[in-house]
Amino acid sequence: MVAWAITDPALLKRLLTDARVSKDPRLHWPKFMGGGIPPTWPLIGWVAVENMFTAYGADHSRLRRLVAKAFTTRRTAAMRPRIEQLVSGLLDDLAAAGPDTAVDLKAAYCHTLPIAVICELLGIPEGEMRERELGYVDTMFRTTAAPEEAVAAFQGHEALLRELVAIKRDNSGDDITSDLISVRDEDGSRLNEQELADTVGLLIAAGFETTVQLLDNAVHAMLTHPDQLALVRSSKATWDDVIEETLRAQPPVVNVPLRYAVEDIELADVTIKQGDAILLSLTAVNRHPDVHGEDADQFDITRAVKEHLAFGHGVHYCLGAPLGRLEAQIALPALFERFPDLRLAVPQDDLLPLPTLISNGHQALPVHLGGKAEPTG
Repeated sequence: MVAWAITDPALLKRLLTDARVSKDPRLHWPKFMGGGIPPTWPLIGWVAVENMFTAYGADHSRLRRLVAKAFTTRRTAAMRPRIEQLVSGLLDDLAAAGPDTAVDLKAAYCHTLPIAVICELLGIPEGEMRERELGYVDTMFRTTAAPEEAVAAFQGHEALLRELVAIKRDNSGDDITSDLISVRDEDGSRLNEQELADTVGLLIAAGFETTVQLLDNAVHAMLTHPDQLALVRSSKATWDDVIEETLRAQPPVVNVPLRYAVEDIELADVTIKQGDAILLSLTAVNRHPDVHGEDADQFDITRAVKEHLAFGHGVHYCLGAPLGRLEAQIALPALFERFPDLRLAVPQDDLLPLPTLISNGHQALPVHLGGKAEPTG
């Protein structure tokens, strides 16, 4: 499958707000409409769903309004005490390992916190259901998964969402899933059953995966740039500077699949033909020298221009961005305050990237919480 990769920030902004670019494969991707995309395609879970991630025009606006009503700024802000409580408990758990024990911070902290937050917001109970869903989502993000594994994960994910909706319909609570069900049951014309389930699925996946990688990459950046960590500790820079530069230089999502040309789109030197697929290459866009100069590839929290497109743009700007930032604003300073001698437990070159063209992070982030430093060169 061939797609146009958009790596220029000005062009990406233009296309994200262009009515000639669609997110709906059922309407505007001939290959999908004609059966050319098999159910075993590893990215099937990214195009076959029915939610605002794959909606176009009025349908996208309708779905986004409904989600925005449930995923409010007030609801996000109200999570602060609970996030602080979760962070405190996770830091206590880490401390129990001892200062010289190698701990996978990715698994024990960067991964665990966002999952707990989004699952509580959506009313997903702890235990077997939560673990199943996290396994499905992890596989769907891992684009190197075998076709049969990817399909099984997508099918399991869809079945679990229907199961969750059924449970919450019978036992509603103060959570986003219950709110969306209420909207669906009061006015079915505004949200069909498949859209309901797939919208919950989108909020689960987008609600934790990006924050996991943000925390992972921010911690890694601080451990490998001690001079910049020193700026934060001396109040010459802030944790917000760290968060925004991490989102710019190491965005949680590398590539966003897919958009489709509704009609021929004439650019300066090429034409994106009607029906062509389009891939948004966020890392390339965020490091473009036209915006950030010749040192755009370097991590620098003192950078004057902090602009980035890690959370999208325009009507496609991520509704969960405030929640992701809030979690990082709480989790990062608390971690480095609790463990001021935090350091990598392995050489930096031993850290392995995630096996995917979508997410940007490490498979594991082994650290020592204190004690003697290990060589990291």
